[in-house]
Amino acid sequence: MNRFFYEKSSSYQGYLIIPFLLTKVSGELIYSYALLSSQGYDDEFHKAKNPAGICSNTLGDIREIAQQHLNQYSVNLKEDDYFEQRYTYQNTLIIIHQQGKRCSYDHYPSHELRNIAAPTLFLNADSCINWIKKRLARRQVQF
Repeated sequence: MNRFFYEKSSSYQGYLIIPFLLTKVSGELIYSYALLSSQGYDDEFHKAKNPAGICSNTLGDIREIAQQHLNQYSVNLKEDDYFEQRYTYQNTLIIIHQQGKRCSYDHYPSHELRNIAAPTLFLNADSCINWIKKRLARRQVQF
C-alpha cells in the first residue's frame, strides 16, 4: 500500500470510508478501503481495513462495498457528519472538531491510520488549520 487516498474519502453515517490502492494486477489497479469511526475505539470498525473482504477496480465500487457492509453489520450508524470538516494537506488527513468556542483536530499521516495530532485547542477552524500548516512546513525543512 502506497498511501491512503484521503482526498477521495467519503463520509457515511458516522464513518469515513478511505480508499487506497491495494495492488496492480496485469496493469489493472485494485482498490481496497479502510474506515474511521466517529465513535473511535468504541466501534469495532474504527481503523478497520476492508472488513467486507471485497476489493474492486473502481473507487466508486469500493464506496458502495463499504456502505453495504456497514449497513449490514454496523450497530453504530449515525446521522451526524463527524467528518464534515475534513481536509487533505500534503497527502495527510486533517479533521476539525468545533465544540462551542473550542476547536481541536485529528491528524492522520498518508500511510497509516494513526492520529498524530498535538493536544492543542484553538478558538476557530482557521487558526487550527494555519497552525497545522506551519508545523508541516517546518517538518519539511528539517528533513
